[in-house]
Amino acid sequence: MLLAGVLALVWVAGSRGEEPGQRFFSAPALDAPLPDESPGVFEPSSPLRPRVLREPLDLPPLYEQALAPESEPWLEWPREPTPGFAGRSGVLPTESQRDTHFVPLEDRWRISPGEWDRYDKGHPPLDDYPYDLGYWWDPYHQNVLKGDYPIIGQHTFLNITAASLAILEQRQVPTPTTPFESTVNPFEEEFFGNPNQFFYSHYFKLSLDLLHGDAAFKPADWRIKLTPIFNVNYLDVEELGIVNPDVTHGTTRNDNYFALEEWFVETKLADLSPNYDFASVRGGSQFFNSDFRGLLFADTNRAIRLFGTRAANQDQFNLIWFDQTEKNTNSFLNTFDDRHQNTLIANYYRQDFLFPGYTAQLSYHYNHDAATMKFDDNDFLVRPDPVGVFAPHEVNAHYLGWAGNGHIERINISHALYYAFGEDELNPLAGRKTRIDAYMAALELSYDRDWIRFRTSGFYASGDPDINDGVAQGFDTILDNPNFAGGEFSYWQRQQIKLFGVNLVQRMSLVPDLRSSKFQGQTNFVNPGLYLLNFGMDADLTPKLKAIGNVNLLWFDQTEVLEQFVFQSDIANFIGTDISLGAEWRPLLSNNIVVVGGASCLVPGDGFQDLYDPLVGEVGTLFAGFLEVQLAY
Repeated sequence: MLLAGVLALVWVAGSRGEEPGQRFFSAPALDAPLPDESPGVFEPSSPLRPRVLREPLDLPPLYEQALAPESEPWLEWPREPTPGFAGRSGVLPTESQRDTHFVPLEDRWRISPGEWDRYDKGHPPLDDYPYDLGYWWDPYHQNVLKGDYPIIGQHTFLNITAASLAILEQRQVPTPTTPFESTVNPFEEEFFGNPNQFFYSHYFKLSLDLLHGDAAFKPADWRIKLTPIFNVNYLDVEELGIVNPDVTHGTTRNDNYFALEEWFVETKLADLSPNYDFASVRGGSQFFNSDFRGLLFADTNRAIRLFGTRAANQDQFNLIWFDQTEKNTNSFLNTFDDRHQNTLIANYYRQDFLFPGYTAQLSYHYNHDAATMKFDDNDFLVRPDPVGVFAPHEVNAHYLGWAGNGHIERINISHALYYAFGEDELNPLAGRKTRIDAYMAALELSYDRDWIRFRTSGFYASGDPDINDGVAQGFDTILDNPNFAGGEFSYWQRQQIKLFGVNLVQRMSLVPDLRSSKFQGQTNFVNPGLYLLNFGMDADLTPKLKAIGNVNLLWFDQTEVLEQFVFQSDIANFIGTDISLGAEWRPLLSNNIVVVGGASCLVPGDGFQDLYDPLVGEVGTLFAGFLEVQLAY
């Protein structure tokens, strides 16, 4: 017995001399007083080494005899704070610790790597630090309110987004005067008056997105999203009859509107392969962009969508049916009134098609717009168009499309080709039933040279050469929002230019479709069409600041429709030169604060002057500028 006791003492003493990284605890001397209570920490913990807190590991017999049963330490992982703001765990324990070899860790998302101050500087706010702690109001670091940690259990995440978007715009657009007896200024005889307008719109958005899955590791099993939006807007013009047909409403308009813009439920129907290929269905008001550049359809509206992937996500497919609602005229937000318009879209994407980095898409669109009558929120007639034959009419249009986006070697490419066919039972301009037969093509090529991208692009929308032949050959879109040839920075695309009760071109559109409203009017395939040639450049001046410059040359494809519409002969094809320069600034290198601004002008060509020249002199260069400030949490 004496020999056994000596050997045990030697064993304990030897264990105390091991390196700290090779043991879980340090055994006390046999004659040392036992801890008063459990847990008893014998060695400081580290992120990679658990602590001894309650009952022992397998110990030599002598050590087991030295410890009282009620003070036996067990192993427990250190409870260090996790990076960012993790909130409380929503995981209920399902098993308890049964021995000293394993420590149950239920919440795998909140296993902390431990506190770490890489540079021993105390985590200053402007330095990029790993393992930095955050707060509930901090969206820049990991945050349970931004879907970085589950809010319930291991697989249910909540992403809360609050955003403010303020838009301020000063613009010059051709603005008609009202009859002589009701003009703003006495003796104002010109058909076109003061072109100056100021517009302000402010959107406040709160989005709640609850999903069940594995965050970014696999598609969501189910998802629920709600996005209410409140908008206030203000318009100040210089002529009567612009904010409302009733001239007693003056020259300014204040309006506001609240909408539940997005609301949908999504569920996964099936896993299609071991590579996370899936098929899901989503029902409710949702956003959908049918091609790469928003050239044909881009809208948020109520729909049922079947979508998924195959071939290890190399292919994607969509089948979506829209039962569209009316829009609020001044905010462009959804109402709950039925629009009596249905749109069916089916598309299929193939990544790395023929060339690595190039994605091809085939699509089919069908737009059914029923015969209805509608006055907008400002009391203007928008359906049917207030031109030609005044009668409700039904439009059924089909679109076949091929589009692509990506790069081929060093050349970036984006293109689209659409063919439209169908029937308009009573086109208001043609005054008869028309057969639709129209085309659209777009191509952009760009080349990156260090911090500069050089771009050139072309756009073509066919025009109608004969208004009386019963064939509508002018291409029109369903509900476009193109990011092409300058996008929102372009004067031609950003401004709504009116002409005799309809618009020559819609706001955020390319096609001169002679339609009363992009959102509330019906498609019109009797229009002059467009040729566009673009030269542009994007420059990343700093990681935070980007500059965008564009020059667009614009021509009407056909002018016969315009000549009969305005009762004027020999209208030229050249619309003019659209010059724009814009900038995007992201001070936090994220989308939490984004400031976008731009200035543009349209130098009128002969065709534009033929339409808008005053009685004396000629229409001058039209200028516009805007500023958008987006704050997001």
